[in-house]
Amino acid sequence: MIITKMSLPRRTFLRGIGTALALPLLDAMVPAASALSTTAASPTKRLGFIYIPNGANMSQWTPASDGSLELSPILSPLAPVKDHIVIPTGLAHRQAEAWGDGNGEHSRASGVWLNGVHPKRTEGADVRAGTTADQIAAAKLGQDTPLPSLEISLENSFVVGNCDNGYSCVYTNTIAWRSPTTPLPMEHNPRVVFERLFGEGGTTAQRLVRLQEDRSILDAVREDMSRLERKLGASDRARVNQYLDAVREIERRIQRVEAQANDAELPDTLARPVGIPSSFTDHAELMFELQALAFQADITRVFTYLIGREQSAQSYPEVGVPDAHHSVSHHQLDSAKLEQYAKINTYHVDLLAGFLKRLQATPDGDGSLLDHSLVLYGGGISDGDQHSHIDLPLILAGGGAGKVQGGRHVRYPSDTPMANLLLTMLDIAGIETPDKFGDSTGQISLEPLTV
Repeated sequence: MIITKMSLPRRTFLRGIGTALALPLLDAMVPAASALSTTAASPTKRLGFIYIPNGANMSQWTPASDGSLELSPILSPLAPVKDHIVIPTGLAHRQAEAWGDGNGEHSRASGVWLNGVHPKRTEGADVRAGTTADQIAAAKLGQDTPLPSLEISLENSFVVGNCDNGYSCVYTNTIAWRSPTTPLPMEHNPRVVFERLFGEGGTTAQRLVRLQEDRSILDAVREDMSRLERKLGASDRARVNQYLDAVREIERRIQRVEAQANDAELPDTLARPVGIPSSFTDHAELMFELQALAFQADITRVFTYLIGREQSAQSYPEVGVPDAHHSVSHHQLDSAKLEQYAKINTYHVDLLAGFLKRLQATPDGDGSLLDHSLVLYGGGISDGDQHSHIDLPLILAGGGAGKVQGGRHVRYPSDTPMANLLLTMLDIAGIETPDKFGDSTGQISLEPLTV
């Protein structure tokens, strides 16, 4: 890196009419006198939480041995990023159990996952759970970003009323709670997410106007971009161009989906979906790419991603599973269903691996986005047939800015509260943790292994 006297503000935007596009971290944003020390000493820390519904085939999930990580069949797609992976086993969410409230295992599983608090059983508006770890993080990490946090999903949250034995659908519609009584909606339309990240304003009227524009938002900032590029070194120019190419590619993909939707012959009485790919794979990968860009541009440092709502009936013919996910999870030890279950789990992990590889390939300060992030992936149910909330399926990815050593399978004492892991993640991200978080009993060790 060539050190110059120029320093751009970290929150530099390319501006055009109705558009403000944030830039990724550049060498020119680090003061010359501290260019080498600042990025190494205090990298930007990021947290992500990705939820999978309906549990997992644990016999094909859990690594065979402790210590050095030997990937199980389901976890095999993580091989390219294995050195950034910790598989924690033995963690539990006992607050997801009935405690006198009867059935409702699915609602409690997702309602408890990021807070360790037993949710109130109610079908009405008087829902109550607990402030989630992502929102505790967003209160601090989000102070310097345009969006404190981002909540996205692959299924809509339009379902209301009683979804699970007397529990409001709110508990399965989201995994993010700003306060014990304030669940946050999760957006499943990539077009809306894109505009939230890169556009100013987001009313329905404004979105419709932009949908009719036959040009990219990048065209609006072309003049500002040209001026900026003349001031940057070669490495920064390459980084900006790579980032803008990725933005343009996402725009192209969204516009292609919209064009297909507009060309479809539908009855006038049906609303036409805009921006949501018909392919689950395309939808999932697009949302992952949007999140990667949000990290790269420092638009947000905290996200939650709901791969599917508990009791999801999504089928996966692309991997040979035409049956509904929820019904497959109730396998009753049937070998054919167990194999389908494992296929779904492996497919989801493969999508995760693509996202992690994207983070690993994106420079950030003295490392990569993956080096400076912690991403927790998993669910609030282990074996879907038993609705078990112990020994949960979890993957911790990322370097935590040098505080987490990957390539390990760490087995904790049985029934260790998962809230302990959440507490530890917050501490690693530099967030002052509450004295009591859910049913936590203290932090757990994620320190680098000694050589």
